Amino acid sequence: MSRIAARRRVTRLTVGADSSRRADFLAVEEPLEMRLDGSSYVVTMRTPGYDVELASGFLVSEGVITAPDELLTARYCAGATSDEGNTYNVLDLRLAPGVTPPDPSLARNFTTTSACGLCGKSSIEDVHTSSKFEVTSDPLTIDAALLTTFPDALRAQQAAFDRTGGLHAAALFDGATGELLVIREDVGRHNAVDKVVGWALMNGKLPGRSCVLMVSGRASFELTQKAIMAGIPMLAAVSAPSSLAADLAEDAGLTLVGFLRGPSMVIYSRPDRITNDSTPQADLPAATPLSKAGMS
Repeated sequence: MSRIAARRRVTRLTVGADSSRRADFLAVEEPLEMRLDGSSYVVTMRTPGYDVELASGFLVSEGVITAPDELLTARYCAGATSDEGNTYNVLDLRLAPGVTPPDPSLARNFTTTSACGLCGKSSIEDVHTSSKFEVTSDPLTIDAALLTTFPDALRAQQAAFDRTGGLHAAALFDGATGELLVIREDVGRHNAVDKVVGWALMNGKLPGRSCVLMVSGRASFELTQKAIMAGIPMLAAVSAPSSLAADLAEDAGLTLVGFLRGPSMVIYSRPDRITNDSTPQADLPAATPLSKAGMS
């Protein structure tokens, strides 16, 4: 886990004051090449750690696998180092017999950056991946008061963010109990979600029925699609969704929540899953108008 943050000397400058040199930590960003049965499939920029979860979740998001036994093996290949060592940046994945490999024409055509989970798709039709799970009939209901505790629970577990200030986070919550099941951090928000989905796959939690996927930033189309592909009926974000994310959520029957901060939220689709039965507490801070300034 030491490769999550890198130590670096920086100059701290404040206007009107003397500058100073000090040590700081940066979020590590390195490429990971995923190979399917020996052939290169995609290269993504990610924060090292939980790479097998990342690859597994990515394959779920791409509609390649839906069960843990469909991925036979995952092993690191030797990296390109002068001493023939291993950089742990090449992961070879073997699909189980009978699992249909993805169409080679749909392989990513170039490196997927930490800011883009859909880069490399050859056409807009390719992003509308059909899910083997459906979320419309998921019986999840959750009280709004419980849902508002999720952002703080997520933030409290962001150890790498505390050191670097440069990582996104995603977490999976049990919608019935509010239990935080898993949290993952990464320089790419889509990678953080893939790691969570990969964990769910490897721990028998797929589809993610009656679960809530919580993300630390905005809710994009790609994150909404990843939730649907994993059979998770609710996606909640501390920031804004995109219009396409809201459209996709509505079409799929997924509950999409944005601006989940303090005691308030905005529900963009399937509001019937969120109840508001709690009696307001006198010591709760007054709700402030929603602001989109400074949203990530």
